[in-house]
Amino acid sequence: MPTCFTDLAQQYIDGEWRPGTGSWDLIDFDPYDGEKLAAITIATADEVDQAYRAAARAQQEWAAGSPYARREVLEKALRLVEEREPEITELIIAELGGTRLKAAFELHLVKEFLREAARLTLSPQGTVLPSPGEGKENRVYRVPVGVVGVISPFNFPFLLSLKSVAPALALGNAVVLKPHPNTPVTGGTLVAKIFEDAGLPAGLLNVVVTDIDEIGDAFLEHPVPKVISFTGSDAVGRHVATVCARHFKRVVLELGGNSALVVLGDADLDHAVDAAVFSRFVHQGQVCMAANRVLVECSVAEEFTEKFVARVRSLKCGDPRDPETVIGPLINSAQAAAVTATVEQALAAGATALVHGSVRDNLVEPTVLTGLPADSPLLRQEVFGPVVFLVPFDGEEEAVRIVNDSPYGLSGAVHTADVERGVAFARRIDTGMFHVNDGTVHDEPHVPFGGEKHSGIGRLNGESTVDAFTTLKWISVRHRRGSFPF
Repeated sequence: MPTCFTDLAQQYIDGEWRPGTGSWDLIDFDPYDGEKLAAITIATADEVDQAYRAAARAQQEWAAGSPYARREVLEKALRLVEEREPEITELIIAELGGTRLKAAFELHLVKEFLREAARLTLSPQGTVLPSPGEGKENRVYRVPVGVVGVISPFNFPFLLSLKSVAPALALGNAVVLKPHPNTPVTGGTLVAKIFEDAGLPAGLLNVVVTDIDEIGDAFLEHPVPKVISFTGSDAVGRHVATVCARHFKRVVLELGGNSALVVLGDADLDHAVDAAVFSRFVHQGQVCMAANRVLVECSVAEEFTEKFVARVRSLKCGDPRDPETVIGPLINSAQAAAVTATVEQALAAGATALVHGSVRDNLVEPTVLTGLPADSPLLRQEVFGPVVFLVPFDGEEEAVRIVNDSPYGLSGAVHTADVERGVAFARRIDTGMFHVNDGTVHDEPHVPFGGEKHSGIGRLNGESTVDAFTTLKWISVRHRRGSFPF
């Protein structure tokens, strides 16, 4: 067990590490072997208030200071992540059950997003606009929103916390972060430690490890934060949006998905198989962009299926510490039970299992299903685990209809020998992101990221992040005396 788990098993409020004062402890477990990693006494609603008040006090000086000073902190945070990469890798493996491949993937993206955040410190620019009034000008300033509340998930907690925390700080805001209870260290206190050691002034980043059973909606309803950035399920996202709307708060919601990877008859099948296997089984399928459905044109369905099934059978499942492991454990027993129940429901509804993985504790091996009735609700929901539905189709029109027949619209991909055909297909899909001749799982720090329908509201990354964590202020200036109608 990494020794720093116990060091980081605290709350971080106003620059101080301290235990929570809640009535119970959150126990942090290794999802593979069940080892207890740490116990954290949870934060109360009063401590959430303290965190937000500290953030509000610190934010004004931070925003008024030099953006170059903010950039220096972000650059130091990046160097610390680079220096501590071996240790952080072990944290990801132990707390998430992430494989070494997954940890490397997450850390690569973390470093890219920190580089982008450092760039954003100099990004906000104001404008001067003309006025119809003589001797008058309009100045439009882009300013920080103030304090941002961030709620991060368990699947890529280090990345998806930093994805909001780093740019919010870069743009002159303060942040209060609430990590998922299953990943309080990699999604929360590790982030605080990185920024503390990078020289971030006290109060600008606060981490409260707590649970809704203790604090209710206090994190959302508090009067200080102006924006709530939430990544998680659409069911919880709906609640977050409802509460924030009542309190006139802006939200950025990165929610679930039911992505499809489409293989047209002229595709490079070997490449499509590679893309489909990665898109479904990266981090055990616990990825919002994962390809729940793989649609294959009937003319190539038999050949593709044979190759795809062979590849899936070859994936090594087991201990995430083993460098050869591709499929590690799901995050907890509830997730394992939910995925197992989905497979049982599909089989009961008439599906055929081409691969039927076994289940041992939280370790759920891959399952490949086909023949599920077209009207099955299972084809329209998110499955957060290593289960994939193969769906044949006859022609592009049918493929478009099937892909769009979902309440979600996050990501997707299409494979074809004709790139422009792929682009034309992608433009017909009601989704926030779509990729031609690639996988469904992508995130680049300068490209707008987000979904349509139940997959979210708003965008992050690059200039979209600037829009999310700043606001516009109009100041008009009259340079010489004007007149009024009365």
